[in-house]
Amino acid sequence: MVKKILLFAFVISFISANSQDFTGFVKTKSGLKYKITKINKNGISPKPGDKVVVHYIGKLLNDTVFDSSIKRGQPFEFELGAGRVIKGWDEGIALLKKGEQATLVIPPELGYGNRAVGKIPANSTLIFDVDLLDVKPQIKVEPFDVKGKDTITTKSGLKYIIVESKNKKSKKKRKSKKQNTIEKGSRVTVNYTGYLTSGKMFDSSVKRNQPFTFEIGEGRVIPGWDEGVSLMSIGDKYRFIIPYNLAYGEQGHPPVIPAKSTLIFDVDLLDIKPPIKVEPFDVKGKDTITTESGLKYIIVRKTRGIQATKGKTVKVDYTGYLENGKMFDSSVKRGEPIEFQVGIGRVIKGWDEALQLMSVGDKFRLIIPYTLAYGEQGIPPTIPPKATLIFDVELRSVK
Repeated sequence: MVKKILLFAFVISFISANSQDFTGFVKTKSGLKYKITKINKNGISPKPGDKVVVHYIGKLLNDTVFDSSIKRGQPFEFELGAGRVIKGWDEGIALLKKGEQATLVIPPELGYGNRAVGKIPANSTLIFDVDLLDVKPQIKVEPFDVKGKDTITTKSGLKYIIVESKNKKSKKKRKSKKQNTIEKGSRVTVNYTGYLTSGKMFDSSVKRNQPFTFEIGEGRVIPGWDEGVSLMSIGDKYRFIIPYNLAYGEQGHPPVIPAKSTLIFDVDLLDIKPPIKVEPFDVKGKDTITTESGLKYIIVRKTRGIQATKGKTVKVDYTGYLENGKMFDSSVKRGEPIEFQVGIGRVIKGWDEALQLMSVGDKFRLIIPYTLAYGEQGIPPTIPPKATLIFDVELRSVK
């Protein structure tokens, strides 16, 4: 109850502070305007690299709300100064102290520029009411010490250095270049830091304090990672030197990864879980229903749970297949249901429509035409152009 009252007071203070009259706002050299509406002289000022936790309401100049962490009930967390957010946010949040609230007026050149993004038209000035809830000092990351350690090269051209191994026997085998491969489909959790050959760090789960989990051999990561991590055991620390053909190829991943980049990763393998087997829903003898939009669905299990309605936050387990039966994605396999607001364009149109037909506990098979999925272009190489998609979906919760 106390939390709800505080959030209500937060929203009311912003409603009163935010207007189209920007009298009293400070304008920076970049063109950002800001006004601190709640001051906390004793708060911590965030520095580049710190993680900040923010509640916000985003509006257009006509007062249309296009996004709100308040409505979702989930603050937004990001690394300040790392380019993870629009420029106006990186600059504006850095002006605040923990516990302070402000209104930021962000011109297009510090926002999304001439791009339209969701409900935000091109060339939009954005107004954000923000509350800096927390500042978490950045975590210092030290490169692995590889002095005096052997570099091993595989047939593919991957190079790796065993920095630390918990399994002496497997270490000897791997030094003799015999593979100790983790089973395909196993879910591995790692901490990692990535560097360019210049020594510049471009990514780090350690710095974010967020270990990374993926399935071995499922194409979720670059080939050098799939090959390299499969050689490891829990507790091992390896350095990978990955040539561009096993990383992001000739094109790189601009602006972070230049073309034809050899990448260096320090990787610590934290956990391995065996593959989760996913069985398609049994739809034999069940009716297929077609809506006006062209969406088709089959009710596999129907309950009397809470219905998902527009704006509600839902938690969903799903497995996606192409028409040829090939699985292209599965939250079940990852063991991680996804959570989002339904009916507001956070997912493909076919999902938004179908989920509003479901209640908690329901299981549906969805047959979604490309017009309600990823359109004529698809998402190469995973989703072909004009692809009809099949999803087995279970609605786990609604709030």
